[in-house]
Amino acid sequence: MPSAPKKLFIKTYGCQMNVYDSERMAEALGGQGYVTTEVAEEADMVLLNTCHIREKAAEKVYSDLGRMKPLKAAKPDLKIGVAGCVAQAEGDEIMRRMPMVDLVVGPQSYHRLPAMEAAVAGGAKVVDTDFPAEDKFEIMAERPRVQKGPAAFLTVQEGCDKFCAFCVVPYTRGAEVSRPADRVLTEARALVAAGVRELTLLGQNVNAWHGAEGGLAGLIAALARIQGLERIRYTTSHPNDMDAALIAAHRDEPKLMPYLHLPVQSGSDRILRAMNRKHTVAEYLWLIDKVRAARPDIILSSDFIVGFPGETDADFEATLDLVRKVRFGAAYSFKYSARPGTPAAEREAPDPAVADDRLQRLQALIEQQTQEVMAAMVGQETSVLFERRGRMDGQWTGKSDHLFAVHVRDSGDLWGEVRRVRITGVTSHSLSGQILG
Repeated sequence: MPSAPKKLFIKTYGCQMNVYDSERMAEALGGQGYVTTEVAEEADMVLLNTCHIREKAAEKVYSDLGRMKPLKAAKPDLKIGVAGCVAQAEGDEIMRRMPMVDLVVGPQSYHRLPAMEAAVAGGAKVVDTDFPAEDKFEIMAERPRVQKGPAAFLTVQEGCDKFCAFCVVPYTRGAEVSRPADRVLTEARALVAAGVRELTLLGQNVNAWHGAEGGLAGLIAALARIQGLERIRYTTSHPNDMDAALIAAHRDEPKLMPYLHLPVQSGSDRILRAMNRKHTVAEYLWLIDKVRAARPDIILSSDFIVGFPGETDADFEATLDLVRKVRFGAAYSFKYSARPGTPAAEREAPDPAVADDRLQRLQALIEQQTQEVMAAMVGQETSVLFERRGRMDGQWTGKSDHLFAVHVRDSGDLWGEVRRVRITGVTSHSLSGQILG
């Protein structure tokens, strides 16, 4: 009689790339007899796939590990692992502070998880935070052919060479590396065969992808030729790598959705220099004009940091001016938090109360713009990819071309369908509509 499968619980922190990495880690351990579970108490192994970008990231991980001590006490054979960027930054420290942890693996080494799991099963403690020479994607087995949801992430690029003064990515993810085009296309075809209709291409600096001639624009063109793939997106981009070919792709490729996330971080040239962003406000606005000329209906989003060391009231007002000029449909804004080991960490930041006030003012302006952009869509038509059935009969939720959530009522089975919808109303953070035809 075959033994029962072992159960794996993964908690994913942070960005879309960590969501993708968690899927690949689960697949890697699937070969060791693991199946995933949504209940930590059922698990034979718990993996925390961590992110080091936001404030107190490490403390949150240690707090979660502390809450798992009763699980370990009740189930001594439970294996606990920490993966991702906090693991990369604090591998030995995690083992010192939390001896209950059995393995620590960085984001470039998770293809070694099967061997690490075998070592842990033999009683060893394992830390692997190398930047291995081998390509983890090449070594990992072909992705299993299981049914997928209609939208999926696909990592095409990792790492960053920009060394922004506030960012830990170059230290935790390493230098920029692009996956070869043939491997990306092979994985994309497999995902489409498993039911995926929309792919979001991921990278810490995705528009720096150079896995084949033609850059990211060339990759998008090749992906668009895959039959059954109906939508393509990409994130996150850097303004310095937004080239003419990629801008033209927004004009020429119907499958590339009219949504662009292009972080600027500040509206002050002085602060941008202090951040080591290597672009100016004028250059950013020039790019926005070019993108909008190529695709007039595009919705733009961005990232902002307020309270960066040295930021004055005038610098912050310049950020508000930039937001007013661009009119973003969405944006992510954060109060600066020092990341250990980064150049900005040694500089004195503004008073926290001042930074809090600036953040609230910025977020209020962005929210106002988002609501205005959504309100302007009422009466317009858009395509929607439906991904979820609501709790009540006939309720469905999907994503519009511009990435807004759209709710409709329809008695049919819309899962995985792309349908034309007329927008009829706006709620706080989503749209309502009626299916056409």
